[in-house]
Amino acid sequence: MAIKLKLPAIDPATVSPVAGSRYPEPFKSRVATRRKQRLGDALGNKNFGVNLTTIPPGAVSALRHWHSHEDEFIYIVSGELALLTDDGEQRLTPGMCAGFPAGKADGHCLVNRTKQDAVYLEVGDRRPEDAVTYPDDDIAGRATPQGRRFTRKDGTPY
Repeated sequence: MAIKLKLPAIDPATVSPVAGSRYPEPFKSRVATRRKQRLGDALGNKNFGVNLTTIPPGAVSALRHWHSHEDEFIYIVSGELALLTDDGEQRLTPGMCAGFPAGKADGHCLVNRTKQDAVYLEVGDRRPEDAVTYPDDDIAGRATPQGRRFTRKDGTPY
């Protein structure tokens, strides 16, 4: 028998996943199969986000990036992911974690090179002054009151 929870508790299985990203094309299709269950939003969190993210085989978590004002933390729940940073690649398995301090210019992303889904818990700030740098792609992200907005690195819109 399932336990019925009420706020401030939830069962993550009751939170519908959101697929893809808000990136413009040609970048959006690169993360189209990523699925996030926005647990922090479901719980009413305002200052930081908490997502349970599923990366299918062959998919990536995001474009390789770093944040000017937001810390990020990930914890591997299941499966295996390759963490790509400026220093190369590392294999992450369940129980391992990684952190990305705000302002540290070290682009990162996760890639699933296996044949099974990988799931990780992702926690990050929601700082209004944040800017996102994508070292490998011609895209820049800026936080706005309406959500993150993307332009080319020279500021021109997509």
